[in-house]
Amino acid sequence: MSPPFKITAEMLDLCAEIARLLGQFEGLKASVPQPQLRRSSRVRTIYSSLAIEGNKLTEDQITDIINNKRVIGAQKDILEVKNAIKAYDLIHSYKSDQLASLLKAHKTMMNGLVDDAGSLRSRNVGIFKGREVAHLAPKYQMVPKLMEDLFAFLKKKDKLNLLIKSSVFHYEFEFIHPFSDGNGRLGRLWQTTILFAYHPFFEYIPIESIVKEKQKQYYNVLSQADKMGESTKFVEFMLKVIYQAAREFFADFRTQRQTAETRLTQARDNFKNRAFSRKDYLIFHKNLSTATASRDLHFGIKQKNLKKIGDKALTKYLFVVPEEEGLTN
Repeated sequence: MSPPFKITAEMLDLCAEIARLLGQFEGLKASVPQPQLRRSSRVRTIYSSLAIEGNKLTEDQITDIINNKRVIGAQKDILEVKNAIKAYDLIHSYKSDQLASLLKAHKTMMNGLVDDAGSLRSRNVGIFKGREVAHLAPKYQMVPKLMEDLFAFLKKKDKLNLLIKSSVFHYEFEFIHPFSDGNGRLGRLWQTTILFAYHPFFEYIPIESIVKEKQKQYYNVLSQADKMGESTKFVEFMLKVIYQAAREFFADFRTQRQTAETRLTQARDNFKNRAFSRKDYLIFHKNLSTATASRDLHFGIKQKNLKKIGDKALTKYLFVVPEEEGLTN
């Protein structure tokens, strides 16, 4: 049985707008976001999701942790960040419609923070606002069947847009509260995982940052959905969040001026340690002229980021591995 919610005109309009944004982005010559933008998005995602849960570390401190720099702060906060970095780094390995993958993500996210990391809860839980119970989750004995049904809804082959499905899943996940702790951050991670299955650019769109901006509204609409016994209002809210996050991300990406350096950085991410020709470079950068491609490659050689192999028609290029990356432990 599917979770209770209604399809509204607003939902369909938002799905169409999000799809239009994705289409525009695909038309921008941008197969992979630039590394610095990717890093920035990941930092904002982790900072926002953990800040919602009370983590006190700043974006700069999270950046330092990613860069293996020493950070002064509460050990629990530091561990939460390190775990979240690992959990989001594994997004390519998750199967969004498999409970086993969700349990793997929870184990990574909550390792060292709770004793039952990676396991469904074995006790009853409630969410408190002050001394009042704001939400009493279903009894723990019901959780395995409820999660089985929720993943069946996700797997069902139908015409329901995955943007909507991901938002329904997010609400139902928080309602079930399947873990003893970490449900908020896991619910947000898993919606991102489902969206990543819809379009790979969602790995880089920091939806959690908009949720943090609208944190009070986020909890209010969750409560409202609880009272109504269905997730329609929450789904509409999350689609607005996704649309805003996508629009802001793409606006940021467009402002990144394309230069020889940025194009070569994108090419390095694509070709890695494989030799490539000027033709390969032009295929990767579809809208580039032959002359500009030649200038880019010459610039890369001059900067000692590229080395040239062969001559004339047989010329190939190979990115130079920086000295520090070439060191072995």
